[in-house]
Amino acid sequence: MFAPKKILVPTDFSVYADNALKEAIDIAKQNKSKIFLFHVIDDGFQQCAVDYCIDEGAVQKIYKDSIKNAIDKLHKEANKITNKHSSIEIVYDTRRGIPYEEILKEQEEKGIDLIVIASHGKAGILKNLMGGVANKVMKRAKCPVLLVRS
Repeated sequence: MFAPKKILVPTDFSVYADNALKEAIDIAKQNKSKIFLFHVIDDGFQQCAVDYCIDEGAVQKIYKDSIKNAIDKLHKEANKITNKHSSIEIVYDTRRGIPYEEILKEQEEKGIDLIVIASHGKAGILKNLMGGVANKVMKRAKCPVLLVRS
């Protein structure tokens, strides 16, 4: 029987990602697994629109603030889980980059046994139909992927 010890849960802080996290918690409780909660700050920020551009300093501040906010949210989520389920170990991290690429890098680097990911995120159904993050992770992951339907 498959008993993952390291579970990666990518999150965009949507209700869909919360549902995937609930599934991961159930699996972790049954298998005494460690959960790796992970968020990616998308590098696809548009610095210019039509004839107006945001200066590089402002862009870097936006990224820095986004990372700080993401870490705060991950920390709160991890504490909430460990308060309810003291037997589950939670590790969290955030990175900048292309979401599916960073998720796959994290899987490789941490030796993840299972990725639990929501079928849709904040971008919604349209992006998923056009080749969203979950689809790309499923196609390229080197471990099993549990797709949690929204």
